[in-house]
Amino acid sequence: MRIAFYAPLKSPTHGTPSGDRRIAGLLMDALGRAGHRVELAATFRSYDAGGDARRQSALREQGMALGRRLAEQWGKAAPAARPDLWFTYHAYYKAPDWLGPGASAALGIPYVVAEASHAAKRAGGAWDVGHRGTMEAIRAADLLLCPTRDDQDGLRELAASPARIVSLPPFLDAVPFRAAAARREACREELARAHGLESSQPWLAVAAMMRPGDKLASFAALARTLGQVRDLPWRLLVAGDGRARAEVEAALGAAIPGRVTFLGALPLDQVAALYAAADLCVWPAVNEAYGMAMLEAQAAGVPVISCATRGVPDVVEHGRGGLLAPAGDERALAGLVRELLVDEAKRRQMSAAALAFTAGERSIDTAAARLGGLLARFSTTSA
Repeated sequence: MRIAFYAPLKSPTHGTPSGDRRIAGLLMDALGRAGHRVELAATFRSYDAGGDARRQSALREQGMALGRRLAEQWGKAAPAARPDLWFTYHAYYKAPDWLGPGASAALGIPYVVAEASHAAKRAGGAWDVGHRGTMEAIRAADLLLCPTRDDQDGLRELAASPARIVSLPPFLDAVPFRAAAARREACREELARAHGLESSQPWLAVAAMMRPGDKLASFAALARTLGQVRDLPWRLLVAGDGRARAEVEAALGAAIPGRVTFLGALPLDQVAALYAAADLCVWPAVNEAYGMAMLEAQAAGVPVISCATRGVPDVVEHGRGGLLAPAGDERALAGLVRELLVDEAKRRQMSAAALAFTAGERSIDTAAARLGGLLARFSTTSA
């Protein structure tokens, strides 16, 4: 099929790196591997950060007008040039899909949404316009692909049929991370030499954007957590940058002085090398949807320690590729860090399990096969 792909929060061509941009690209790649022709329908961004109802209404009008124009253009095109299916990634109250429902209805094609989210508590709030728009999109969807069990709960009251809600677990292209894992010692030596690190100590790795909100809250929780294990030898390596870098540096510097090396923003291959060189990935995941970075760490063979927040258990299976503390329990989180810091044999066992997990059931090829099977139901409609 020919698929029109759209990401209202952040296009895969957006200039700022993020997990959303990476996942959008992975979905396009997986759809291509499933045998479909995937084209980016639009780069229009519907995101409203501040809860401005007038801005949301303006974005709604712009988005719906763009959807109508696209449908009109495709309607005049030769049948072979029209999309057979519309695929939207990540629609929620701050970034609703104003294009897909109308364009799909006008063209008479299936409308599919991956990672839609709905919370009734948003009704009547500062993002009510976006909240209602997302509700309409969920109701219109012929298929809702959910990366986590947490998302499914909020969709059941809106979906036209429970059968339209299906699981598509988080996945990744593990190749660069496996390649880095295969040269772990070299990666470790290079980092030690470049930053004057003591390679005999365990290294803890974090790769995250430094921005206000949940990311900053996670860094603050990380600082408090690691402050409880200062009696053990270890080093924290942090990759990332952003507007809240000063606050991140201050929080970590106060809680664990002399223990942190900041690496700045790194390209994907260097992030893979960082994970491969590390002994543990530790991330509190405050309000994290699920956390692609933790899946990437496991793909490099690094056990993850996090909290069982929202969709995190769908990325880190407790006791397999990592350990999970109860959500928000920093004392328990610190206890798990201590447990793995002193047990190298358990770290190695979890490292092997993490590699197998990401190379198998969470690989992009596995996701492509699942997408191919799920979308096959629409192939007769588009033929």
